[in-house]
Amino acid sequence: MDDEITTFTVPGEPVAKGRARAFVRNGHIALITPTRTARYENLVRLAAQQAMGARTPVEGAVALTVHAFLAIPSSWSQKRQRLAAMGFLVPTKRPDLDNILKAIKDGATGVTWRDDAQVVDVRASKRYGTPRVEVQVRLVA
Repeated sequence: MDDEITTFTVPGEPVAKGRARAFVRNGHIALITPTRTARYENLVRLAAQQAMGARTPVEGAVALTVHAFLAIPSSWSQKRQRLAAMGFLVPTKRPDLDNILKAIKDGATGVTWRDDAQVVDVRASKRYGTPRVEVQVRLVA
């Protein structure tokens, strides 16, 4: 049985988790997360914090449902835009759904759950609509 922990919406265009860049500093390898990724993960963290309120991160296994909505390209014809709005056309362009999911998981870590290794089940989709990501978190019993 699944028990809902929280739901939250991350406003704006979904952002895929970018690859960390490695460089050598004082003989040691350092990694830098791209600025765009860091900003988006902070936005995810803020949305998760608002949804969780004063509750602490859960300890058990969790299941995620993630729906990412991308803006319908304005360069498309009116007909294509209508088809996309009705769900007959789906986005097959970047950002990749799995990388959006990584950004959501990393942004909510420490807020909704303690470690993203607790995520044991994921349902995710990418569609056209008002740009946002809707997230539902459930406890897996």
